[in-house]
Parts: sequence; C-alpha cells; structure tokens
Amino acid sequence: MNKGKADAFVDITDVVCPVTFVKVKVAIEELEPGQILEIRMNEGEPIQNVPRSLKDEDHKVIRVENNGDGTYTVLVEKDGLT
Repeated sequence: MNKGKADAFVDITDVVCPVTFVKVKVAIEELEPGQILEIRMNEGEPIQNVPRSLKDEDHKVIRVENNGDGTYTVLVEKDGLT
C-alpha cells in the first residue's frame, strides 16, 4: 500500500469547469489501477464536483485537505472502488 505518497500530480487551479475534470481524467487514465493521483484544485465548483465525478467513475477519494489559501489537495486512488 502506498503510504499517502502520490504517483502523479496535476494542478487544475488555472482552469475552470468542465476543463477541471477533463484534466484530472486524462491524468488518472495514465496511471495503473491502485496508483495515487494528487490533485490541487480551487475551492468552490471544482472541490464540489471533481471528487464526486471521480467517485462516479469508481475511483477512491482518499483524502481532501484544505490548504488554507483557497485551494485543496485531493488524493485519489485509481479504480479504488471497483
């Protein structure tokens, strides 16, 4: 088991919905099942929608951290719910 260390990182703070999830989807598709993607995103629409969309696609949201600067860091395990 990966001890909370991400295998890949994507920063979507510079894009807006729906491009946010498109960038995350591309990044997670490059990983092997069970690998961890770290995503940095803005509060508001992205933090409300991206984790839910990932769960809908059977990925496991491991941790959501508020960075205290208007951004969040989300760790996701690819195919973690299948």
